[in-house]
Amino acid sequence: MARVNLLLLVVLAACALGLVTSQHLSRRYFGELEQEQERSRQLGVEYGQLQLEASTWAVHARVERIAGRQLHMRVPDAKHLHIARPEGAAK
Repeated sequence: MARVNLLLLVVLAACALGLVTSQHLSRRYFGELEQEQERSRQLGVEYGQLQLEASTWAVHARVERIAGRQLHMRVPDAKHLHIARPEGAAK
């Protein structure tokens, strides 16, 4: 009978250690998950800001203004335009 009690005590101690270990890991992983979710939210905000900035830089009027002032470019006259069609395209 003493051997059975000793065996049950060892099994109980192993189960208790397993429970404590799994709770510890669960709490640690939950903390890491919250940190990564916060980082994901921050990256989402930064991505939105970068998209807004990119759309601001690519505004047609801004590009046209820079092309005219800094690069001395201009829109060609209509008589100098030639529309190229791919080979085999219907006319």
